[in-house]
Amino acid sequence: MKNFLIEKCKNDTILVISFFLAVISCFFVTPDAGYVDYINVRVLAILFALMLVVQAFVRIGCFSFVTQKLIGAVKSEKLLSLLLVYLSLFSSMLITNDVALVTLIPFAIMVLSAFHDARRMKYTLILMTAAANLGSMLTPIGNPQNLYLYTEFGFSAGSFMKLMLPYSVASLILITAFVFILNKTDKTADTAVAEPVPTPDIKRVLLYTALFACCILTVTGTIHYLVMLALVILVMLLADRKAFLNVDYSLLFTFTFFFVLIGNLGRIDMIRNALSNLVNGHEVATAVLSSQAISNVPAAMLLSPFTDNGRALVVGVNLGGLGTLIASMASLITYKFYAKHRRELAATATDTQVKEGGHYLLSFTWVSLFLLAALLGLYAILS
Repeated sequence: MKNFLIEKCKNDTILVISFFLAVISCFFVTPDAGYVDYINVRVLAILFALMLVVQAFVRIGCFSFVTQKLIGAVKSEKLLSLLLVYLSLFSSMLITNDVALVTLIPFAIMVLSAFHDARRMKYTLILMTAAANLGSMLTPIGNPQNLYLYTEFGFSAGSFMKLMLPYSVASLILITAFVFILNKTDKTADTAVAEPVPTPDIKRVLLYTALFACCILTVTGTIHYLVMLALVILVMLLADRKAFLNVDYSLLFTFTFFFVLIGNLGRIDMIRNALSNLVNGHEVATAVLSSQAISNVPAAMLLSPFTDNGRALVVGVNLGGLGTLIASMASLITYKFYAKHRRELAATATDTQVKEGGHYLLSFTWVSLFLLAALLGLYAILS
């Protein structure tokens, strides 16, 4: 039990921190009926339903099947890197950045291994991670902080996407340029995946697509969130109960604890005034800097009650996902897969191969900071 708790704390550091901060804040604001108003049930309901439906798609191999079909026919190393990066960029707009990386990174490592180029693999995975974080910023459902801010500030789907579109277009151009700059050479190899993924059940694909559409209609306000939640839960109980086991409940609890923390901070005059003075007029800078230390989801939740400029905050926390490895927690997914691959490779690879694929954190940081600087420059021009 002790080892389990230690491992849980390592894997869900933000969850643990948010829990203790919420508990500490309760000593300053005595729990009362006002606590009920802290929790944004609509956000939690939509987030839970989306995660459940996306996991249902994952469990039937839908994303893996499509990915395998696309990359199986590509023999050029440079084009394969570009395709993998584009898959991360565009899929993250609908299935969130973390699910995109969980699905694509293992495939990427498998097929890139056929080229025996450790440096190219490293940079392709880094660019896939950046692409997932940048692609997800375009839509309200691309990542958790977007869904939260979309609801909190009353955006329409059109206004939200219009706000982030220039940054998404710029990201596409920058990422594409990076693929060709960092992949100077090109060669061909057999990229066929050893174990073909079975074709997913078309009936389930259609069923889950309908549920996903219900979630989108709820985001746009067409369907009431409680109606949508009841429908999704009922259908999934009948169609695939095991999908409930794959939902990221730690994220839901993290949101809940932050709701409590933020609610209490808003009722402490000194802290509320200090944060308001800090954030107002400096939303982008504050969001970017705070994201580097606590990641962009908590940063969005922490800063949102202390500003009325939701547009600047949305830009700030999305661009803030670039920079350090923890600026977006989704980036840790790639790092964990890559670290595991490196440990396995170390047993058989030559010293040169190991050296060429090393220094992941350094490479990740300079690429990420360059992209962050470029997009902040775009923000300065647009504002």
